[in-house]
Amino acid sequence: MSKFDELVAELCPDGVEYKNLSQVLTIKNGKDYKSFDKGDVPVYGTGGIMTYIDQAVFEKPSVLIPRKGSLDKLYYVDVPFWTVDTIFYTDIRTEVIEPKYVFYYLQAQHLERLNTAGGVPSLTQAVLNTIKIPVPPLPVQQEIVRILDNFTELTAELTAELTARKKQYEYYRDFLLTFKYGVPSVSLESICDIFTGGEAPEKCIKGAFGNDDYPYPIWANGKEVYGFTDTYKINKDAVVISSIGANTGAVFYRKAYFTPIIRLKVIIPKVDYVNTRYLFYAVSTAKFSSKSGSVPNMNAADIKKIEVPIPPIEEQERIVAILDRFDDLCNDLSIGLPAEIEARRKQYEYYRDKLLTFKGASA
Repeated sequence: MSKFDELVAELCPDGVEYKNLSQVLTIKNGKDYKSFDKGDVPVYGTGGIMTYIDQAVFEKPSVLIPRKGSLDKLYYVDVPFWTVDTIFYTDIRTEVIEPKYVFYYLQAQHLERLNTAGGVPSLTQAVLNTIKIPVPPLPVQQEIVRILDNFTELTAELTAELTARKKQYEYYRDFLLTFKYGVPSVSLESICDIFTGGEAPEKCIKGAFGNDDYPYPIWANGKEVYGFTDTYKINKDAVVISSIGANTGAVFYRKAYFTPIIRLKVIIPKVDYVNTRYLFYAVSTAKFSSKSGSVPNMNAADIKKIEVPIPPIEEQERIVAILDRFDDLCNDLSIGLPAEIEARRKQYEYYRDKLLTFKGASA
């Protein structure tokens, strides 16, 4: 029997009481900070720390809950802080409940489902105050926090290692694709065919999975697949560049037999001395920017002018072999660090939900 099980058996064998959130904490509104001087006190908004000032609105441990915007982004803060009016802070009754326990419990509740607005997602104090939270004895809460902290710290360590590996990957990519002499740089239009994606096919299914009737992926400007259709427009491996919207300039490698949409630019070598995978890495390091305007965008003429170095095909293949290993380690969700981080995330969520469910508890 684990220490947690022993504590539950000893201190709350018949379950625990559920309380309204308003019974264990007070939700308070944030305020404007612009009249204060610069300092070392963090100012939090919905997206995290915005700046630092010399005044604190609160100095005890607190859980910050977004009022507008990204409602799933909760923050636990145990240093003096300030909050703006898009995010609530909480004054927690620590004689009854652990602040970090409140954070983990609310995180598991997916507060975005409580959105009260039709436009910008919003939460109100009235809605939040009625959330039911189980309140076991403090030693049980403290053990839950200890266990979940261990999971969180392990995931943070893995994430930090992945960040370091990505920097290492970018360094070697740039190093391998920098040639001092003897390697010509040529424009994409001289070695590639370049196409622009169109409208989504009428016959398609949206989502992450296709089927036997709709097996061919549809790619748009984002990283995730748009959907699947029963035919395809591109029958070769290709490099694609997002050419409109917030993701403008993002470069991806796409396997053959797909359909591009929403002004996605598709680049396919038209000469046999260019490796498509090498071209992906070379274009990823190219310097280009979007047009200014209300919506960021790039046109085909801009992309055609991009220049990339073209060493002999054998050197291209050597570079691809090295960079593919880095790419798999950093980005492949089925292997390496991304797979381990995803496994730890699922494990954390499983144990978090299990630890926060109590025998005999009633709402």
